[in-house]
Amino acid sequence: MTRVFGTDGVRGLANGVLTAELALDLSVAAAHVLADRGEFAGHRPLAVVGRDTRISGQFLESAVVAGLLSAGVDVALLGVLPTPGVAYLTGTLGADLGVMISASHNAMPDNGIKFLARGGNKLDDQIEDAIETRLGEPWERPVGGDVGRVHIHETAVDEYVEHLIGTTTKPLAGIRVVLDCAEGAASEVGPRAVSGAGADVTAIHAQPDGLNINDQCGSTHLEDLQAAVLKDGAAVGFAFDGDADRCLAVDAEGTVVDGDQILAILAGSLKDSGRLAHDTVVATVMSNLGFVQAMRAASITVEQTKVGDRYVLEAMRERGHNLGGEQSGHVIMSDYATTGDGVLTALHLLERMATTGKSLKELAAVMTRMPQVLINVRGVDKARAETDEGLLAAVGEAEAELGDSGRVLLRPSGTEPLVRVMVEAASAEQAQNVAEQLASVVSERLSLG
Repeated sequence: MTRVFGTDGVRGLANGVLTAELALDLSVAAAHVLADRGEFAGHRPLAVVGRDTRISGQFLESAVVAGLLSAGVDVALLGVLPTPGVAYLTGTLGADLGVMISASHNAMPDNGIKFLARGGNKLDDQIEDAIETRLGEPWERPVGGDVGRVHIHETAVDEYVEHLIGTTTKPLAGIRVVLDCAEGAASEVGPRAVSGAGADVTAIHAQPDGLNINDQCGSTHLEDLQAAVLKDGAAVGFAFDGDADRCLAVDAEGTVVDGDQILAILAGSLKDSGRLAHDTVVATVMSNLGFVQAMRAASITVEQTKVGDRYVLEAMRERGHNLGGEQSGHVIMSDYATTGDGVLTALHLLERMATTGKSLKELAAVMTRMPQVLINVRGVDKARAETDEGLLAAVGEAEAELGDSGRVLLRPSGTEPLVRVMVEAASAEQAQNVAEQLASVVSERLSLG
């Protein structure tokens, strides 16, 4: 049977793969698993439920709430709120469970359901496995006063915005900012928080209609943000995704500042103030070599994990680190949040600009991005990517050619029959040539034919 949970909750075509029936069953199963673990002992259980702006979020929210109420769990409805906002209120409201209905950066027809544990942390894999195992099981239903009750938590946005502003200490007055809210969950929160911290804000793509989320806007489509920054003469622009757990930036010249550069800036900021735990930042194996070199030059250790913000989070929690992230713009500042938070990231980049008096371009110059080429080789036996002797020999030859000025990464896809070939080198031409050579070897050696 195909696994329901992926690397970031349950996600798929709304009303296709992700139906109201599945949403209801998932919420019931989650309640049962947590109850059996003793999470509800001694009190009426409480869950908070939030969503992004997709139209399908309305029926999925209703299904999730129905399932939780029928299982005897009280529900506080948060309405439209970023994923990190739901995580924050899961903690501050003392909820036993948080539920976010969103497909993040995916196109509008998709949606997803993500469960959060008490405190706002992502559920452990074994708990997700237990929930999946118990889908559709027979159960004894509560009746009478034992069923759950629902209420609207009307101050959710106010509380989250106040929290975001409260994480900053330097006024942002005089900084002109453009925010691309992706027609998503940050459409209200983003402008309110950044302007509340003192910046002069222009918001684009901040009029969601349920159908336009992520549509040629946000962190996956930066063209409109770049144009708006140049038109307004803004100092900086930030783009969020649909649920606002990631952030990418654009400097005053319209140049993109990616997640690696953002992470480098924030790591330097925390280290300068003596607040970077263990002088270490957590990143993934996809982080640019230029980021690693810049951190080494700043006497900051880089701990690298598998691709995925959940693995970054796990490493941070296990080893007590307080900064981590991905090239895609997921940045986790665990002093203030339990997950990636795009608006929080933007605020702290602005604070760094205000504190140093430097432009984003100057701050981003702390690292030089090495040319990076990624080729997806399809139709191959990805299971042999790490054992085929001929391929391993070719990788060894490529690594010898690149020396200390580059690197090679072969990564089997977790969901498709393909192998990702990533090469970094001192020049774009060399990176392209080496990547194409290795891709050819992968195609030849691992062919399914």
